[in-house]
Amino acid sequence: MERKDRVKPEDLVILLDLEKGKKYFINLSLTKGEFNTDKGKLSLESLYGIPYGSLVKTHKGEEYLVLPCTLYEFIMNKLNRLTQIVYPKDAAYILLKLDVKPGDLVVESGIGSGALTAVFAQAVGEKGKVVSYERREEFIKNALSNLRKFGLSERVEVKNRDIGEGFDEREEADALFLDVREPWLYLDKAYEALKTGRFLGILVPTANQVIETLKVLKTMPFSDIEVCEILLRKYKTVPERFRPEDRMPAHTAYLTFARKLPKGVRGKWQE
Repeated sequence: MERKDRVKPEDLVILLDLEKGKKYFINLSLTKGEFNTDKGKLSLESLYGIPYGSLVKTHKGEEYLVLPCTLYEFIMNKLNRLTQIVYPKDAAYILLKLDVKPGDLVVESGIGSGALTAVFAQAVGEKGKVVSYERREEFIKNALSNLRKFGLSERVEVKNRDIGEGFDEREEADALFLDVREPWLYLDKAYEALKTGRFLGILVPTANQVIETLKVLKTMPFSDIEVCEILLRKYKTVPERFRPEDRMPAHTAYLTFARKLPKGVRGKWQE
C-alpha cells in the first residue's frame, strides 16, 4: 500500500497550475491566511495534512496541484541572490568529493547567498552542523533569510569575521570549503581546522587563482589533489525535435580538492 506524504505547516510547497505550467512557491511557516493567485484566493490552512499530489481549489473553483518543493527548485527559483551562487551542478559533486554525510561538521567561507550552505545543511541532517565564516553582514542577513525559508537555518552557525584570524575549529571539521578570492592565503588555516584524512574543497572562477592555489598546496601535506570544472548540457524534451538546448551555461568555476595528510608526510607527487 502506498504511503502518502502529507503537507505539514512548516513545509515549502508548490502550487502547480496544470493548465499553464506555472508554479507558486509558498513557505507555510512564514505565510499565513490566504494566498492570492491569478485564479483566485486559497486558504493555506486548508493545505495542512492533505497528501501531496492533491488538487485544491481557489474561491473561484480553479484547481492547483500541491507538490513538495525540492532544494534544487528552491535554489534555482526562490533563493534571493546578492552574489553569484554555487550552482547545483557543482554543489552535488562538491558534496560527494567532500564526503559530507549526516552528523558531520562542515566549515565553509564565505556564505554568499547561502546556496551551497543550504546543500551542506540538508546533507548533515539534524545532528550535523555547518559553520560559515563571512565578513559582510549584508550577505549573512540575506543568506540566513534564505535558509529560514527552507527550514535549514537551525543547522547553520555563522561567524561574522575574517578567516585570516583562523578557524575556531581545530582538527574538528569533517569537510572544509573555501569560496574566497585568494584561497592560497588561508590553506594553512584550513589545514589546521580539518581532521586528518578529510577533504578540502576550493572554488575560484579564474585559472590564475587555481595556479596560485596549486603552488601552495604542493608544498603542504595534502594528497589526492584534483582540479576540474563541471559542464551541464540540457536537451529539448520534444520527441519530434530532440536536440540540445540552444544555449548552454559554460564555465562557472574551477573546483579544486585535496585530502589532508599528517604533518611531516611527503609523497613523491609533491617533488
